[in-house]
Amino acid sequence: MTTIAQPDNVQEALFFKSLLESNGIKAYLPDEFTSQNLLPMMLSSGVKVQVEDEDAEAARAVLAQKQPT
Repeated sequence: MTTIAQPDNVQEALFFKSLLESNGIKAYLPDEFTSQNLLPMMLSSGVKVQVEDEDAEAARAVLAQKQPT
């Protein structure tokens, strides 16, 4: 597994996961439920968005296309 993003909140992580999966890339949020039960200040490292190692490059490209310029 490769972590390709660590947004500050679970809503953004869920958006990234949905975006990746709509492009055929399976994504995982190992911190999803933990982040929903902790105060934001306790999850300072963000919510990990992970993909299979072989999908990491393609996943980063998908997310880069959706970042504001």
